[in-house]
Amino acid sequence: MFKDPVCKMMVDEKTAKHVSEAGGKKVYLCSAACKTQFDSNPKKYGY
Repeated sequence: MFKDPVCKMMVDEKTAKHVSEAGGKKVYLCSAACKTQFDSNPKKYGY
């Protein structure tokens, strides 16, 4: 399980539909809204 850095919800990497890459790592997000927010400023979330 991976913690969505935006909303802190736990996301299963195997079934995640929303994935970004930042800092050379895959980031799994719970929704399109969280992905959009993360993608706009990954540094805000420590990437």
